[in-house]
Amino acid sequence: MAEEHISKLIPGVFMLVLGVFEALGGLYFQDKRTRNDFTIELISLFTLPTLIQPGIFFLTLWFMGKFFPALEDHFLSIHFGWHFLAFLVFDDMMQYWWHRLSHINPTMWKLHRPHHVVEEMGVLVTYRNATLYYAMMPGIWFSAILVFLGMSYAYLIYLPIKLCIILLAHSETRWDRFLYKYKVLSPIAWIVERSISTPSTHFAHHGLTAEDGVSHPNGNYGNLLFVWDMIFSTSKITRKYPTKFGAWNKMKEPWYVQLMFPIIRSKDPRSELHSLRTNNDYNPSKDFKDFTR
Repeated sequence: MAEEHISKLIPGVFMLVLGVFEALGGLYFQDKRTRNDFTIELISLFTLPTLIQPGIFFLTLWFMGKFFPALEDHFLSIHFGWHFLAFLVFDDMMQYWWHRLSHINPTMWKLHRPHHVVEEMGVLVTYRNATLYYAMMPGIWFSAILVFLGMSYAYLIYLPIKLCIILLAHSETRWDRFLYKYKVLSPIAWIVERSISTPSTHFAHHGLTAEDGVSHPNGNYGNLLFVWDMIFSTSKITRKYPTKFGAWNKMKEPWYVQLMFPIIRSKDPRSELHSLRTNNDYNPSKDFKDFTR
């Protein structure tokens, strides 16, 4: 239907516009990205919306229709606001906890690691994760269930809003600088930065080390809403941006290792992606060790 196509088109166009602005500012031409990095980003950008998410929805809708047919459109008549709230809780809050788990659990970190080893921000960073990281993401599965239960219209509105906020949070356009520039906008900035993810708060999450006083690698996990960080005490707001980004072990494994781990593993024993066993030195916020090749 037309609404579904528009819902998918909006984030794509938005990402393209942000990417053009970033390129005009020098990103992608004067940064540290390698061909390997671009390959990871482009494959991730393609597989999530065209393969993983549709595949999860197909399986979930088939399963629900097969075993729970009486529940189809069960909540269709409930007010739209409750539908939207359901996605905020069962998708966005679930993704907060999934994201947080990936920084606590060493095995999960290896699936999320591609998102952090890149040394520059930008919209292309948004979808950098191992394939299994998204395939197991509970928020996508819950979203498919909510759609089956009759909340599809709310999802068509919720999803592009969420994706645009996440793209903005990763973008080098740093749109929130405008709010911090003028004192008269400070009250608005106070509300915005505690409500949704902004470049300042999310860049801090991607910062190399907390020792710089700005970065917060083990916090600021929110995707659409920053409220979850406020509620669960993982927030840090400085209105500043880190000068160094990345993860403590910056080995540049081939794209297929980063995206297909643990099915494909690194041959280098120094790499975190060499095995499933826990690395005793694991710490995503640890100081930079130059394993770059």
